[in-house]
Amino acid sequence: MAAPGPGEYFSVGSHVSCLTCLGQRLQGEVVAFDYQSKMLTLKCASSSGKPNLSDVVLINLAYVSEVDIINDRTETPPPLASLNVSKLANRARTEKEDKLSQAYAISAGVSAEGQQLFQTIHKTIKDCKWQEKNIIVMDDVVISPPYQAENCKGKEGSALSHVRKIVEKHFRDVESQKSMQRSQAQQTQKDSTLSS
Repeated sequence: MAAPGPGEYFSVGSHVSCLTCLGQRLQGEVVAFDYQSKMLTLKCASSSGKPNLSDVVLINLAYVSEVDIINDRTETPPPLASLNVSKLANRARTEKEDKLSQAYAISAGVSAEGQQLFQTIHKTIKDCKWQEKNIIVMDDVVISPPYQAENCKGKEGSALSHVRKIVEKHFRDVESQKSMQRSQAQQTQKDSTLSS
């Protein structure tokens, strides 16, 4: 498709179908259209299949061979939903802190296993941080290298017990993944030997 000519645009709320130059058909509701950059934003059915979710797709019309307007919306679009700016700011701050924590761990020379363990613990218990090469959980438990369950130190109690269980499960899961990868590699090697 040639990019929209002067005065051509897509109305917010319209339903369109696009065929990309790769042969992919995309269909959805127009959320936004930027004439200058020829970028079209569509809200499409969720690729996960969940009915309460949508995929948002940005389409560069320079790479689209065909656009069909299924249903043109001529009335004024509904007002945009308000954003909870403080919630967004908190999320951005939290993400920044997480990235800085990861960067600190890398610069401190923490092993990949220690970084993975930190991520696993952080998914369950947000109150964890690095102190040099040690992981500090809830200011009660210290996990030092090589980051095994026996390296968890702190006041005996539920916090220490809970963190030890997380550490043990993490290493069981890692070992399970490694053994599965080894068996898949062995199977691939057997298959390639049999086919030659």
